[in-house]
Amino acid sequence: MYIHERDNWTAFRWDASELTALLEEVSRKQGLLYGRLASLGFDSKLKAMAENLTYDIVYSSEIEGIRLNVDEVRSSIARKLGIENVKQTAPSHYVDSVVAVMLDAVNNYDQLLTKEKICAWQASFFPTGFSEGSQIEVGRYRTNEEHIVSGMFGRERVHYIAPSPERVEKEMATFIEWFNTEENVSSVIRSAIAHFWFVSIHPFEDGNGRLARILSDMLLARADKSEFRFYNISSQINNDKNHYYDILEKMQHGDGDITEWISWYAHTLSIALDKAETIVTTILNKSFFWQKASSAALSQRQTDVLNLFLDGYEAKITSKTWASLAKCSKDTALRDIQDLVEKDILREDFPGAKRPSYSIIYDPEDITAFFSDIDIKESNNATYLTALYKGKQRVHERILPLDAERFKKGDLPLENLLGKYCSYIRTSFFEKTEEHVF
Repeated sequence: MYIHERDNWTAFRWDASELTALLEEVSRKQGLLYGRLASLGFDSKLKAMAENLTYDIVYSSEIEGIRLNVDEVRSSIARKLGIENVKQTAPSHYVDSVVAVMLDAVNNYDQLLTKEKICAWQASFFPTGFSEGSQIEVGRYRTNEEHIVSGMFGRERVHYIAPSPERVEKEMATFIEWFNTEENVSSVIRSAIAHFWFVSIHPFEDGNGRLARILSDMLLARADKSEFRFYNISSQINNDKNHYYDILEKMQHGDGDITEWISWYAHTLSIALDKAETIVTTILNKSFFWQKASSAALSQRQTDVLNLFLDGYEAKITSKTWASLAKCSKDTALRDIQDLVEKDILREDFPGAKRPSYSIIYDPEDITAFFSDIDIKESNNATYLTALYKGKQRVHERILPLDAERFKKGDLPLENLLGKYCSYIRTSFFEKTEEHVF
């Protein structure tokens, strides 16, 4: 029996005692994230949101087996938000359509959800009326049975059979009414319910997963009361796709107790908030760097390549890498780098090395003495720098795997590592904080 075959099937229930600690952790991380964002200016907040939305769109599509070009998505978002983008890549009409759906949901999070809006969003995902080479119903609820299957032809496995098409209109009307009604329930729980409920109805022939994630994000935005979206769950779901589908299937065969689904969803959201912290840290450090380097006379090429590294491009800064990114000769790259060394923008990691590499100088002062208990740790398939700042502020910063590997091998000085990931702490906002947990 599928869940929708039960009487009053949408009367979902859960064990609050099993969720309390996890929901409190998510709430704490949300508060810390928005607390850090309070120190950012409007332009920096827009950039943080643009980066988050880029990966939200890319990974939400990838979950469904659709690979989008990251640079196209980023360029489309940057143009629509009116912000500068270092690497301009002309987006396809399809990418523009997908981006437009996300921005419509984000910008109008507080507006009532309607059938017309959902149908329009679904149509934007399939502008040609085709999905994977097959013609599908676009811009309207499905009129065919929907079976979720896997496996080769003749050996298919049926995971779920959605409600019959005759039921979809009524089921969706009930869902939309619930979506637009305020409840005294945790926003995370409502977000999780919206996601599960929508994919269980499966109102369209295709695009249901992406729409479910957009709708769950909308409910989080309503709770935050902000059109700025700085975190998303799609990237983490993409990392745990098998578990995602397994737990959905289990709950869709269940009796309406969705405690396990909400717990998984909240845990996944908690990890997503950790990743959002990384985006904010990158922007804070970049802002801190440009405040210090604002008076330096730099060429456009130097500025563009520096921005790529400041945005988290994962590679050593060498003349070879510089030449590749700047599309210039190695001699020109070397002149660029030497000029930046003379201007105290870059420093050699190890002076006199046969194959020199360089690090950006975020803070002219060596901040190593301010940190203790420094360690590199692995958690949730990510690498973190942990430390104590001035003996009281706990630091927990996600770092690039290459930097962790280089540091462990003795190929990246501690001063340069701390400068890259922790310079923002030296700003007045964070200096005044008694204890800041990242």
